[in-house]
Amino acid sequence: MNDHLKKPLVEIIVLNWNGKDDSIECLRSLSKISYKNKIITLVDNASTDGSMEAFKGEFPTLNIIENDSNLRYAGGNNVAIKNGLKGKASLFLILNNDTIVKDNFLDFLVKTSESDTNIGIVVPKIYYHEEMGKIWYAGGYVNFATGNIYHRGLRKTDTMGYDKREEVDYATGCCMLIRREVFEKIGLLDENYFIYGEDVDFSFRATRSGYKIVYEPQSFIWHKVTSATGGGLTTFKIQHRIRSNFRFFSEYAKWYHWITIIPIVFLRTMFFILGRVIRRDIKSVNAARKGFSDSIKNSGRANNNV
Repeated sequence: MNDHLKKPLVEIIVLNWNGKDDSIECLRSLSKISYKNKIITLVDNASTDGSMEAFKGEFPTLNIIENDSNLRYAGGNNVAIKNGLKGKASLFLILNNDTIVKDNFLDFLVKTSESDTNIGIVVPKIYYHEEMGKIWYAGGYVNFATGNIYHRGLRKTDTMGYDKREEVDYATGCCMLIRREVFEKIGLLDENYFIYGEDVDFSFRATRSGYKIVYEPQSFIWHKVTSATGGGLTTFKIQHRIRSNFRFFSEYAKWYHWITIIPIVFLRTMFFILGRVIRRDIKSVNAARKGFSDSIKNSGRANNNV
């Protein structure tokens, strides 16, 4: 038997929505990785930019799932995960289409996953694509005292301080290697999050079920941050970040956490709004207002059972 067949089968899932050029660049980088025992699945959320024709032209053997509508991040990936669970993959890599990967990134992720059966999710170090030495993600953490969800190392130049393998609070949905059994035990991504927060929720459901989430710094990729939603701090991102954060803390925070969460989030929001008013950025102010309004209106959770 070939050595690569002794390694676990990994299904790599890349979600596309009108991101033809980014997805092609991502797929090209994936075609060069050293890990051989893999399946690459491209999921398309009803793109209208000629994505399908481009993919089929350049990657004629690529496994493609075409959705009839835009199912967003959670819904689109869930379609591929459900389909993949019918196959033999023991690990699933969910990867943003606006990423470029290092050729050996998957080898390190799999090695870490295989080192401990209690490790349910492994995440790499992620750099900004435009500033390749600047960190976007070196572990995800949640502060229940302040109502803050944040990336360690964000916008920092890489240093030895981010080169230690360790457990983290949550995996970023930009790139996470997940054991098959995690989906079978806790279900899929929560589609009620619409966009943003699905990864944090999924991570907390995994840790509640006894799995570890591990940051593996020897594995790294580059991320064209938020290109799918316009780049930077858009009004779309403001609105839906607020909505998703409120939903997450409503689900996981204890009653006593709200004693500090409410005043701290209120003050943080007021400072943000004041800054935007000074800049005459009324669209961002309205986006924040709508985010809080949406948070109050949306409560229920989806059925995520496999």
